[in-house]
Amino acid sequence: MNKLLFLFAAGLCFAVGQTLQCYKCDIGFWNLCITSKITCKDGEHCFSGLGTAAKYLDIKMKGCLVVASCNQTEDVNFPSNSNTSVYKMTKTCCNSDLCNGAPRLPGGTSLSLAVAVMSALITARVLV
Repeated sequence: MNKLLFLFAAGLCFAVGQTLQCYKCDIGFWNLCITSKITCKDGEHCFSGLGTAAKYLDIKMKGCLVVASCNQTEDVNFPSNSNTSVYKMTKTCCNSDLCNGAPRLPGGTSLSLAVAVMSALITARVLV
């Protein structure tokens, strides 16, 4: 009986103690957003934010966000206590670990890299 109770308690701890891991980027421009990993609090989901300032500067953010604030667009003021809106930010949420994806490295996928290496080897073989 004690073993059954212990297994139930351990399972309950794992089920209740689950929090999301998300990527965090305080602010990024165009495709550059330097990320780290964070753990969200209860009641928060991962989000990816996208905004545009001056009609050409893409601004990105990532992190954890209270569920009630998900999937909304808000004005971002600068300084924060002023009425001057600098840009609008749309924050889209997801609710699985690291679902707000870190930026990928430039250069494409492994397949394109493999094709490029094979092409270079074939070209070198033909030229030699």
